[in-house]
Amino acid sequence: MKKSVLQSYGWYLYLLPALFFYVAFMAWPLADSVRLSLYATTDAGARTFAGFDNYVRLFADPETASRFWGAFRNTWYFFLIHMVVQNVLAIAFALMLSEKTMKGSKVYQTIIFVPVTLAILVTGYLWKLILNPQWGAIAQTLHALNLDNLIQPWLGDEKYALTAVALVSSWQWVGIPTMMFFAAIQNIPEDLIEAADIAGASTWQKIRYIRLPLILPVIGIVSTLTFVNNFNAFDVVFSMENANGAPQYATDIIGTLFYRVGIAGQHPVGIPNPGLGAAIATSTFFMLMLGVFFILKLTRTER
Repeated sequence: MKKSVLQSYGWYLYLLPALFFYVAFMAWPLADSVRLSLYATTDAGARTFAGFDNYVRLFADPETASRFWGAFRNTWYFFLIHMVVQNVLAIAFALMLSEKTMKGSKVYQTIIFVPVTLAILVTGYLWKLILNPQWGAIAQTLHALNLDNLIQPWLGDEKYALTAVALVSSWQWVGIPTMMFFAAIQNIPEDLIEAADIAGASTWQKIRYIRLPLILPVIGIVSTLTFVNNFNAFDVVFSMENANGAPQYATDIIGTLFYRVGIAGQHPVGIPNPGLGAAIATSTFFMLMLGVFFILKLTRTER
């Protein structure tokens, strides 16, 4: 007995709601952003077709290109801080929490995850107060320890500002990769660890040759999420510094550059340039595609 078309392909109907929302809120805005990047906005607010002029300006105009490549470089540095500090700490925390001899594991999990639940703007403002070099908690602690030479204007000095912001962001979000790594480690078959114990493997050898290789796909997923989120970051810099990437564009990342150019408008004119902003967004999208491709390729395993 032949099945009807509805019986054979009726399951497609369940995909329609998700497909509708994906097209409406993901695919269409992305395509429209690419289209918008090909238009220029006049002083009167009218849009005229400009071809690839926005991209030429973005990569060839000395002033615009210097701001873009500066933000691009800062974004990569911001990402690397998260990879080295946030994700390495997350793996270390997950390994410690997964040890059977670890007492109070649930309490430590909660402590590590609590910062994730805080609003980013609130966190940024609180850390801005804590890092104040005159009356902030860190400055007061260093002063009490007679370490006044270590007190620095962390958010006001070009050498320290971006590192300070990135470390605060890493502190806030370390809980998410910790829980992902912890769950992955918990899924490793216990007989593999027992076999390693019987063979006389050390703790480091079990980590190096069993746990890390088996959670490599999760490391790839976490690295991809870190990469995408950092290249889309905006709020933590906005809350701790401002949208201008102070001081002297030292904390200017692609997210703040896009906001400043395409939405708020550049100082001192303050007139948004949606076409140039869309060109920044489109260029960032293709960079993200390449970055995600290489990360997934490096962390791919045969199972």
